[in-house]
Amino acid sequence: MPDINTEITKAAKDIAAVAKDATYVVIGAGVLGFQHAQVQRRELMAKLQEPSTVAERVSTVRGDLTEAVHTVDHRVEDLMDRMEEIIERVEAVFAPFEERLPTQARDIAKQAHVQAKDARTQLRSMRPTAVA
Repeated sequence: MPDINTEITKAAKDIAAVAKDATYVVIGAGVLGFQHAQVQRRELMAKLQEPSTVAERVSTVRGDLTEAVHTVDHRVEDLMDRMEEIIERVEAVFAPFEERLPTQARDIAKQAHVQAKDARTQLRSMRPTAVA
């Protein structure tokens, strides 16, 4: 019997480690995608603010760039929504296992939930604001 408990404990720890790693990967991918979109957005904003001598061309370019900025904003919003869905799915998949985990592994799973919640809060606070 002690061997079964040891193997269950090891399996629970392995599952908790995989869940934690998966959460980190999902969060990391989301942050990298968001940062990439923000870089593009900032480059577009810088182009909008560059002076030009031809008023019509500037107006046309500004319109195009403003539209592109809005497109980037919408894509970032979609990416953030997808990231939240993925995190929720990961949590839902592992929720049934958590009840059967030993106390120590359950504590690790709770820590992973707290980290995922913190990551979601950070992602929500980084949402871009639309350009007027």
